[in-house]
Amino acid sequence: MMQLTDLQFIGHDLVRPECVLTTAAGDIYTSDFRGGITQIAADGSQHFFGGGGVPGVGVLKPNGFALLKDGSFLIAHLGDTLGGIFQLTREDKITPFLTEVGGEPLPPSNFVFLDHQDRLWITVSTRHIPRAAAYRSDVKDGFIVLVDAQGARIVADGLGYTNEVWVNPEGTVLYVNATFSRELWRYDIGADGALTHKILITHFSEGVYPDGLTMDTEGFLWVASIVSNRLLRIDPRNGTTTIMLSDTDAEHLAWVEAAYQRNEMGRPHLDQVKSTQLRNISSLAFGGPQRSTITLGCLLGQSLAQISSPYQGIAPAHWLFDEGGKRP
Repeated sequence: MMQLTDLQFIGHDLVRPECVLTTAAGDIYTSDFRGGITQIAADGSQHFFGGGGVPGVGVLKPNGFALLKDGSFLIAHLGDTLGGIFQLTREDKITPFLTEVGGEPLPPSNFVFLDHQDRLWITVSTRHIPRAAAYRSDVKDGFIVLVDAQGARIVADGLGYTNEVWVNPEGTVLYVNATFSRELWRYDIGADGALTHKILITHFSEGVYPDGLTMDTEGFLWVASIVSNRLLRIDPRNGTTTIMLSDTDAEHLAWVEAAYQRNEMGRPHLDQVKSTQLRNISSLAFGGPQRSTITLGCLLGQSLAQISSPYQGIAPAHWLFDEGGKRP
């Protein structure tokens, strides 16, 4: 188990840095609720992209995002009533990328994942407005959208608050977290992008609300749990779960858990935290020269926590994109 005393922090003045991405160049990118993406370079310097309003939308509320080959970003907009995916360039230009699927407007949108086949996987956690109405185990209306050469379409539905997805480099398997049904699912990906053979990897125990998701080179999944501030390592073959890092306040977690069991969980349970260092961690990315340094996104902090790992992460599709967004 990794120790809280080994944590280091990078970045400053970040606003809800929920999602993090890393690259071989040493750059770290994080979503920033000021309406864009903040880049933290290898030398520690910061640059903010975005911030301008979008007609009919206003200032973006970035949640998950993807880095593209041309250096631009695709951002999942977590609006109050409407979502969508928006493209942000390094020149701070913001344009709509996907705002509806099947003729229906996208609800507040959660995550965008670029796989090694240049396909995009988008998650919408719930159709409920406000989203907090879905912070319960019996609401399962989250879905997954695939964008590929055939266009955009829903490929999975009926999930209990769909959150981050991860696709293997071969493009044949997709994993997805369902935060408030507390589940981790596996799908096979067909040649046409269809998701089939849905398998439950694990139903998480009390106090675990799975959000961030990735995999190490030994084939084990890693999950960041909001509220409990836990990093978990999971064997996808049998669901065996190991706590790798924890900054949990037992009394606070019991308060949240009691509300969850009564179907009364709401924003206050996510917007408050009692911990020693971690500020409601929500995502993770392996980075550094050996991809063995874990950077943690969070819902409530103004900086990002980092910790060395005994394991190496699998290189994401964007790993070799340089500062201009192109492969070396």
